[in-house]
Amino acid sequence: MQTKKILAGAVLALCTALPAWAALPIQKWQQPSGAQVYLIESPGLPILDVEVDFDAGDRRDPAAQAGLASVTAAMTAKGIAARDGQPALDENQLSDAWADLGADFGAGAGRDRMSFTLRSLTYPDLLAKAVDLASRQLGEPSFPDAVWQRERQRLVAAIREANTRPGTIANRAFAQAVYGTHPYGYEATEETLSHISVRDMQAFYRTIQACRAKVSVVGAVDRAQADRIVTTLLSRLPDGSCQPLPPVPEVAPLQAAVERDIPFDSAQAHVLIGQPGYKRSDPDFLPLLVGNYILGGGGFVSRLTEEVRQKRALSYSVYSYFSPGLHAGAFTVGLQTRPDQAAEAVKVAREVVRRFVADGPTEAEMAAAKDNLIGGFALRIDSNAKLLGNLANIAWYDLPLDYLDTWTARVGKVTAAQVKAAFARVLQPDRMVTVVVGASVASPRQ
Repeated sequence: MQTKKILAGAVLALCTALPAWAALPIQKWQQPSGAQVYLIESPGLPILDVEVDFDAGDRRDPAAQAGLASVTAAMTAKGIAARDGQPALDENQLSDAWADLGADFGAGAGRDRMSFTLRSLTYPDLLAKAVDLASRQLGEPSFPDAVWQRERQRLVAAIREANTRPGTIANRAFAQAVYGTHPYGYEATEETLSHISVRDMQAFYRTIQACRAKVSVVGAVDRAQADRIVTTLLSRLPDGSCQPLPPVPEVAPLQAAVERDIPFDSAQAHVLIGQPGYKRSDPDFLPLLVGNYILGGGGFVSRLTEEVRQKRALSYSVYSYFSPGLHAGAFTVGLQTRPDQAAEAVKVAREVVRRFVADGPTEAEMAAAKDNLIGGFALRIDSNAKLLGNLANIAWYDLPLDYLDTWTARVGKVTAAQVKAAFARVLQPDRMVTVVVGASVASPRQ
């Protein structure tokens, strides 16, 4: 068995490093349960990767129980209940069972979704056992109270330690100012964790039903095999009426600029500037992607780097990004600088954003950005894990099945006028949040 585990681990590591190709067709179908399945057949290697997504992410957290989705997902690995003649497994037995199979199964919750991932070799003597064990962990988690009490103490200790870092304080203040009362701005604290019980997790987990699953499959299986695997994976989930979940309100736009100057004794001032951006379904997703590469997403070739770092040496690194989801995720400009330079760095960064929104990119900037994005597209799909992530996004956001095949062509067609119009619609430079932790920037900003 030990030899088999070593071999399985070696093969899985090899599979992670080998390229996957976007040209492979994506198949989609719906099972009788209502589960939607997306498949890319990749027969070259004996490996299977699966991601199962549910609308049970942080946006479903009650405000007083922020962190509920994340801790619920984490607790699914802490034990399996006894059922149908199969014995209970505690967290150590469950971990050993996965090690014996040379496979991996994990769970986590992000802003929008709770995700479960399975990776296994497709050898018949291993795959069937891995899928069965995954179905038990997905459908029959035991949520042991003693383990939760231990984990809560560990999380509280981690929160206390994180609160000693200026980056934590900056990110918290920024999220609260950008998102207001929207769940995207919630953060697990000692208090919210104290309000979460095993019973709360079990109640939250009842929304995990087969009819709500979006399942992405990449690997050496055909459609019939994939369908059987998905059926088994979801077979232990409870039956439910699958009524629509209650809607989550949208992120409210900022009505005025917000400034937060938070004193902190640190060698560097942490600066975050931004506002609500756009949803992933925005039709201008690609113009905004290309434009942000020029503004601050392109590393040393971005405008922010040119003005803040290279011309003025105000920061070693400065960046910008959008984080779209089912709701408008934040647009963020971030940098660190000496406390005595914070006011000037903020002024320069905000002016760069203002000018980019007003004027848009140049044709030379557009050509360089598109060349880089198109040329680097292969790096977005150069492993099974990355390919699975792309497929899961296609499933989650209901993107066209040819999304990967047409991506480079569509990026190549983005124009400077489209970028300018998209940024002018999405961003309002006079209504942004500015958070500075570690320095006083009371001097006027322009």
